[in-house]
Amino acid sequence: MRLEAPPLEEIRGARERIARLVLRSPLVRLRREPAPASIYLKLENLQPIGSFKLRGAGNAMLQLPRQALERGVYTASAGNMAQGVAWLARDLGIPCTVLVPEAAAETKLRAASELGARIVRVPFDEWWRILVERGAAGIRGTLVHPVSDPAVIAGNGTIGLEIVEDLPGVDAVVVPYGGGALSCGIAAAVKALRPGAKVYASEVAGAAPLVAALEAGHPVRIEPSRSFVDGIGGASVLAEMWPLASSLLDGSLLVSAEETAEAVRLLAERNGVVAEGAGATSVAAALAGRAGGGTVACVVSGGNIGPDTLAAILSGRLP
Repeated sequence: MRLEAPPLEEIRGARERIARLVLRSPLVRLRREPAPASIYLKLENLQPIGSFKLRGAGNAMLQLPRQALERGVYTASAGNMAQGVAWLARDLGIPCTVLVPEAAAETKLRAASELGARIVRVPFDEWWRILVERGAAGIRGTLVHPVSDPAVIAGNGTIGLEIVEDLPGVDAVVVPYGGGALSCGIAAAVKALRPGAKVYASEVAGAAPLVAALEAGHPVRIEPSRSFVDGIGGASVLAEMWPLASSLLDGSLLVSAEETAEAVRLLAERNGVVAEGAGATSVAAALAGRAGGGTVACVVSGGNIGPDTLAAILSGRLP
């Protein structure tokens, strides 16, 4: 499958299509001085499902023919895309199945189940194979791929439109890297509107497939380690996403689990923002100065963090 960056008109069309579904999320200044840059927070954790995934899922599903929708939909997700697809399926009155890796966070799975999704647990390798092969045997419905779907990427790109409109002088944007649909969608919009701005991915040490791919010059298989930072850190950059990620992104900024936990704590204490681990990696990278100086926008991609995990971080412990 060959993917190309969505043109600006497709991203603008996606914005019109999903306008009734999503919040134009606030862009607020991080209350932390001194800081290596003027850091702003794009608060996608405030979306109806607590993450950005409603944008891509909505744009993809609202373009499916009604006949396809009536057969139902399914996705492979560790949690947030599960909620996005389930939320839309409930809105459209159609069945939804979610295939999840066995170690998926219970907080996210519970939320998807409450939205009406049927949850099917599978071993991680099988789950990853579904993403790579773009389908699962014996599952009824249309696959809404969480990553390498042009409509999903364009829907995610609407965040980039909003960032440049609200912060026209932005020098760099930092985006958590899961499969690349979020960072590449945002980069496509930002580069079209503000070509001089940098767009970086953010990843956590021990589970950084993009860092490994950039070092090797091609996607490589890694064995991601588990931490409280769920939702990012796959086994590899998907082959079809590599041309986009390697051409649109200006690099991947690596942060530790400890730096990420500190960012989660800081966001809660200074801005009253609840961020999940993945969503805080962008802020951790900017606070460490890895995105440079000037004006930096950090996408806080989600806030679906378990209460026990959040409590541990706020008390100064690493979950």
